[in-house]
Amino acid sequence: MNPTLPKGFRASGVAAGIKKNGKSDLALIVSEMDCVAAAVFTTNKVKAAPVIYDQKLIADGNKLRAVVINAGCANACTGEEGLRNCEETAQLVADAISGLHLEGGVQMAANNVFVMSTGVIGVQLPMDKLRNGIPLAVSALSEEGLYAAAHAIMTTDTVPKVAADDIAVPKPDKGPGKVAHFAGIAKGSGMIHPNMATMLSVVMTDAVVSPDTLKKCLDVAVRKSFNRISVDGDTSTNDTLLVIANGASGLQPDPLEVEILLTSVCMDLAKQTARDGEGATKFITIEVTGARDEKMAETVGRTIAKSPLVKTAFYGEDANWGRIVAAAGYSGEEVAPDKLSLWFGGVHVFANGTPTQYPEEAATAAMKSRDVSVKLDLGMGNASATVWTCDFSHEYVTINGKYRT
Repeated sequence: MNPTLPKGFRASGVAAGIKKNGKSDLALIVSEMDCVAAAVFTTNKVKAAPVIYDQKLIADGNKLRAVVINAGCANACTGEEGLRNCEETAQLVADAISGLHLEGGVQMAANNVFVMSTGVIGVQLPMDKLRNGIPLAVSALSEEGLYAAAHAIMTTDTVPKVAADDIAVPKPDKGPGKVAHFAGIAKGSGMIHPNMATMLSVVMTDAVVSPDTLKKCLDVAVRKSFNRISVDGDTSTNDTLLVIANGASGLQPDPLEVEILLTSVCMDLAKQTARDGEGATKFITIEVTGARDEKMAETVGRTIAKSPLVKTAFYGEDANWGRIVAAAGYSGEEVAPDKLSLWFGGVHVFANGTPTQYPEEAATAAMKSRDVSVKLDLGMGNASATVWTCDFSHEYVTINGKYRT
């Protein structure tokens, strides 16, 4: 599958000189027409300037036409100057894009531009580089620019993260009809933990969607995707997930279809983020079943996913079931130890409060794969939830011990 941009969107990724390594670090996404928008932001009380700026844009109901994302500088803990730099960045983009005469020469305003940043905290945006880089990004805009944009927003990511899905309505004669396309990009490798979106992501669609429907569908999608991953238990100052719909396809899916498609794209991006966790050698799927309700299953799964002891055991390929059972026990949920059952892959290792008579070599073998699955049944109901995480390796410490240098 080679995801492409939805109709009416163009994107680019260029090197503006923000990153010390000279790699691309400035992404731009532009719609040829106004977009309905919905967003979810970090719950961290320390919010970066672009988060503060963007929250107001969304709260005021502004139609969006562009998204600009820089990597290499988070613009967090930068005070009033940081906010002014956000505003100037948006104005620079608006001025540069207005010169393209999109939609018959309609001028774009700064409040039509969404600004996102990622990188080191406590550093002001290098505005001279953005003043030079934004025109480059505008000139590079392309209908094939999805991957270039995904590359440009990477920090410690090892791969770009792109996902797509679509829905088609055939004509009465069963010939080709209208198609609505959903596509998204994301960045995230560290500082990943549920409490909204846990990284930066933009999802675009050319479907016709009302603002209320988009927001409701986003709330469901993020709960089932980005809020169910964890790399290291940290929540960033910059976490943002934006969804924009420009209606260019002319197709208006019903709300359930929008929810399904948006969740599909978000879940794909979320899994890619957990798989690309800093220094990760394992991608771990944790399925919690037998819960009284979905919230209980989510809470237990999240607790297991962020446990350093659990994550290091996976790195060492040690089927240490006791760490998982212990994490479930301190999750804050009223689990009953004598009702728990646990599987590594297809190996049943724990049941009714005691270990089973499982072959140790079989459990160890289940830990050897790059993709490892765990199932924990709580034995208390019919609800379930799945969360995704990765292991902790020596490389994670190396990356984060020297992040600023």
